[in-house]
Amino acid sequence: MAAYHLAQRVLFQHCDPAGIVFYPRYFEMINATVEQWFADELQFSFAKMHLTEKVGVPTAAIETHFKAPSFLEDRLDFNLQVEKIGTKSVNLQLRVSCAEQLRLEAKITLVFVCLQGAVPKSIVWRSDLREKFAAFQFD
Repeated sequence: MAAYHLAQRVLFQHCDPAGIVFYPRYFEMINATVEQWFADELQFSFAKMHLTEKVGVPTAAIETHFKAPSFLEDRLDFNLQVEKIGTKSVNLQLRVSCAEQLRLEAKITLVFVCLQGAVPKSIVWRSDLREKFAAFQFD
């Protein structure tokens, strides 16, 4: 069972005036983690996905539990694993920590969609992506 790790430093742009991460900014950092995972490990960047292949992976559901606050200049470790691989969706688990302290847990459902046409339509995952997802799946 492998996990994808991405370190992100909390910047001023992520914080409220007190220097605490403003919760909507976590969702931007979560999306950045997913985007980097697709580029780094799945070799399927969002640029290739959207501009060349005309497909996408919108978030269909996200459940988030905030465990402890994060502060300006904290170095956060985003740990991503695959929970379940569906026909047209994938469930991810994300844990965010700082110096071994859990800050956030999230469960995310991404759906593979075709972006051609008036409305995005869910489609079956490509077999190469399904195989790459499996390398990050936990039991």
